[in-house]
Amino acid sequence: MKKLLVTGSSGLIGSEVVTHFAGRGWKVHGVDNNGRAAFFGPQGDTRWNQRRLEKALASFTHHEVDIRHRDAVDCLIAELRPDAIVHAAAQPSHDLAAQVPFDDFDTNAVGTMNLLEAARRHVREAPFAHMSTNKVYGDAPNELPLVESATRWDYARPEDRGGITESMRIDQSKHSLFGASKVAGDVMVQEYGRYFGMKTCCLRGGCLTGPMHSGVELHGFLSYLVKCNVEKKLYRVFGYKGKQVRDNIHALDVALFIEAFIQAPRSGEVYNLGGGRENSCSILEAFARIEAISGHKSEFEYVDKNREGDHICYISNLSRMKAHYPSWGITKSLDVIFEEIHRAWLERPKA
Repeated sequence: MKKLLVTGSSGLIGSEVVTHFAGRGWKVHGVDNNGRAAFFGPQGDTRWNQRRLEKALASFTHHEVDIRHRDAVDCLIAELRPDAIVHAAAQPSHDLAAQVPFDDFDTNAVGTMNLLEAARRHVREAPFAHMSTNKVYGDAPNELPLVESATRWDYARPEDRGGITESMRIDQSKHSLFGASKVAGDVMVQEYGRYFGMKTCCLRGGCLTGPMHSGVELHGFLSYLVKCNVEKKLYRVFGYKGKQVRDNIHALDVALFIEAFIQAPRSGEVYNLGGGRENSCSILEAFARIEAISGHKSEFEYVDKNREGDHICYISNLSRMKAHYPSWGITKSLDVIFEEIHRAWLERPKA
C-alpha cells in the first residue's frame, strides 16, 4: 500500500487530500498541530475535522507534529518514508502575519524548508506538492488596467480576460508579510526541484474553498461570508466598494490536480490554481448568491480602507495546468460550491 504524508491534514485542503487518497487505497499519514486555533482562536479550531477523519478513515493516522520542529519532521519522514508528500500546512492569513511575524515566517518558510530537506535526505524520489498562494505576486496584479461594472471590477484588456498567468512578477510589489514568507517557501520548493532534481510543484492558490473550511474573518473569504449569513452576523467589507473579485476552487478539484501531479510529476513547476473565470465572483455578487440560497439578507458594513497589498481583481489563468495535465478540469461549479458551504455551516458541530 502506498503511503502519503499530508501536512495541515485537518485543514480545508489537507483533509480533502486525505479523504481523496484514502479512497484511492493509499495509507495516509496526517501532520497537524491545530495551529489554526492558535492563530485564530476557537473559531479556527480544526480538531472537529481531525476527529471526523480518524472516525471515518481506517487508513488514516494522525501525527501531532509541528512542522517548525526540524528534528521531529526529519524523524517522521525517515520513519514513514512516504511515496508522496502534500504540504498544505501554513499560517494562512494575509492580515494576521503582521501581528505574528516570527510565527508566520517560521511556519511558512522554515517549516517548508524542514520538510524539503527531510524529503531530500530520506525520500528524494517522492513527488512533493506544495500549497503556495497567489499572494506571492503581491499587489502586482493590481497594475493591470481594470474596468468597473455595477457589481465587480474586471480586466479592461482582452488579453487579460483569461486571468493571471505564472509569468506575473513576484518581486517589487507589496505582499504583506504572509505573502513574503510564502514567496520564501515557494522559491525554495522550486529550487529543490531545479537544483536537486526532485519532483516538486508550487500550487499558487487563489480562493480555495469548500464545506470543510473553518472560515474566519482573517482567512477564508467565501466560507466566512456564508457563515455570517447563516448565523446572521455582521460581515465587514474592506475597500474596493465590495467589488473585489476572486476565483473560487473547491478543495476536491485541488485534490484531483494533486493526484494528477503525483501520477506524472515534474521538477520545479509552478501553477496558478483557482476556479478560473467561470467560478469567479465579487463580494457583492457573493452576497446575492448566498441570499438566494438562504432566503435572508446578509448584514454587512463597509470599511473604506482595503487590506494592505490586497488584490482588486484576481482570476487564475488555468492554461498551464490544463496544458500539462489535460485530463484535469474544474468539476465543482460556483453554484455547487455555495450550496455545499451553506449546508455545511447548517450542519457543522458547534465548538
